[in-house]
Amino acid sequence: MPQGVGLMLCKWEGHVIRWLCGGVLYGVLEVLWRGHTHWTMMVLAAALCVPLDVANEHFPWELPLAVQAVLGGLAITAGELAAGLVLNVWLGLDIWDYAGQWGNLWGQVCPLYTLLWCLLAGPVIVGFDWLDYWLCGGERPRYRLI
Repeated sequence: MPQGVGLMLCKWEGHVIRWLCGGVLYGVLEVLWRGHTHWTMMVLAAALCVPLDVANEHFPWELPLAVQAVLGGLAITAGELAAGLVLNVWLGLDIWDYAGQWGNLWGQVCPLYTLLWCLLAGPVIVGFDWLDYWLCGGERPRYRLI
């Protein structure tokens, strides 16, 4: 098999491993934070890892990690809003409810959790970069914090 094809397969497999790790990691964090989770949250987290991982792959190393984390947190919030409108409002599963939180939007997202997603996105970005480096021989990660 030509070397380029093997690297492409490794890149694809590396992405899938990172997405699955993101879903499982989120499930564990939610159990630690709330005492329980719903299987759809792990699926949502894994799905949200797809655009975050792909975008992260194309961000230049010079883009400050803090900016990447804010962009990631905003993307997670947008995904949480879309999922909440489907799962909680439309299907009535009542998986989460931020109605009691300041600044909430339809009880599905709020500024407090957007901040938490931004704080979580930074370490996830770093973790994804190192997994890419270790699993697929990607570029050694390097960062500017701000």
